[in-house]
Amino acid sequence: MKWGKQMTLFTVGGSAYVALELLYRGRSHISMFGAGGLCFLLIGALRKKRLPALAKLAGGAAIITGVELVTGLLCNRDFSVWDYRGQPGNFLGQICPLFAAVWIPVGAAGMTLHGLTEALLDRKMEYPAIGGKVR
Repeated sequence: MKWGKQMTLFTVGGSAYVALELLYRGRSHISMFGAGGLCFLLIGALRKKRLPALAKLAGGAAIITGVELVTGLLCNRDFSVWDYRGQPGNFLGQICPLFAAVWIPVGAAGMTLHGLTEALLDRKMEYPAIGGKVR
């Protein structure tokens, strides 16, 4: 995959995740842009695999939870962007079962957005209402 396309996908994913955080919590952190961009690239790679839908959903949630854990251990412990210590089953306050479950629909939405973005970047997106493909 071309470098420019990868960077565009990373930027879309990072921006989408920061937007979700702003809507949900009213604040975000630059580390969330990086985590969101990385998740978007990894989920996009998973989207292309020939796997059952449930495996993709579980895999997407696992990817997001894993990136959240690594980001949390590297950044969050110093900056306190989020804190799951009050949640049952949390691990070091960085991940918890509740948010691992929340990441299932977020991952599904991410796969959909990745597919749409990639189709647009590859100029394969069709717009039936205006009669044709983007060229």
